[in-house]
Amino acid sequence: MWRRTDAGSCVPRSHRLRAFVVAVLVASLAVGCSTSSAGGAGPDGSAAAGSTVTVLAAASLSEAFSDLAAQYESEHPGVRVRVSFGSSAKLAQQVAQGAPADLVALAGTAVLAQLPKEAQDPTHRTIVARNVLEVATPPDDAAGVSGLADLARPDVAVVLCVETAPCGSAADEVLGRAGVTPNVVSREVDVRSTLAKIALGEADAAIVYHSDVVTARGRVRGVPIPAALNTTLDYPLVRLTDDVHPTAFAALVSSPAGEAALVDAGFLAP
Repeated sequence: MWRRTDAGSCVPRSHRLRAFVVAVLVASLAVGCSTSSAGGAGPDGSAAAGSTVTVLAAASLSEAFSDLAAQYESEHPGVRVRVSFGSSAKLAQQVAQGAPADLVALAGTAVLAQLPKEAQDPTHRTIVARNVLEVATPPDDAAGVSGLADLARPDVAVVLCVETAPCGSAADEVLGRAGVTPNVVSREVDVRSTLAKIALGEADAAIVYHSDVVTARGRVRGVPIPAALNTTLDYPLVRLTDDVHPTAFAALVSSPAGEAALVDAGFLAP
C-alpha cells in the first residue's frame, strides 16, 4: 500500500515503519554510547554512572586506603573505588597473571620485580609512604617482652609474616641484624593475619609494621625497635592504567590530604 508523504512523494508504508524502527535503534545506541566506561567521565567531565576504580593494596594500608576510597567516592558521585587488600607478594603475582586492576600499592620496592615489565616503568609509580617495623604484644604483655632479645626466649611464642611477604623478609632482616633467633610458632600470610594473632591473645609477640600498631587502636602494645637495627620500607603506588579516575585517585593518595591520612594511620611521610 502506498501513501503520499508531506513532501509529495510516495513511499511504501512498510518502508516507513522500517525507517522508524532503525531510527529508534540508532537513538538507543547513541544513548548507550554516551555513558563512559569504567574509569571514564561524561562529556562535561562529571563521573560516568557505574565507573569503578580497582585498587590492589598491601594489607598494612587497609585503614588509610579505605578512608581515602570513601573520600574519593563522596567527592565523585557515581564512582566506586573497590580496594582489595593482601600480601604485597601475592598482589604482585596477581597483576603479573593478568588480574584486572587500575592501581597497585605495595609494601616495599623488592616486589616490584614481580610485576609485568611495562608496569615497572619508574614514571608509572610514586612513593606515597614509608614504614618501619615494631614488636607487637598483647596489651597486658604477660610474657614481659621489652625488646627483640626477648623473642628468643622459649617461653615467648612469636608469630611472623611468611618469608615471601615483605613484612616477613623485613623481620628476618632485622632479627638477623640483631643476632636473634626467635621462638617462632607460626608464620602468617600477611601482616594483618600476624597482628590478629596478637590481638586475640594467641601469641606473645610479633614483628609487624609501626602503622599496624597505630591502627590497632590499643588492641596491641608496641615495642619500638632501635633505628640501628630497624629497616624502612617505601610504599610505591603503581598506575596500571591511564584512565581518568584511577589517575585522579592516585593523585589524591599522593596529595597533602592523602599524606595526612597515611600519617594518621602510622606511616611516615615519603
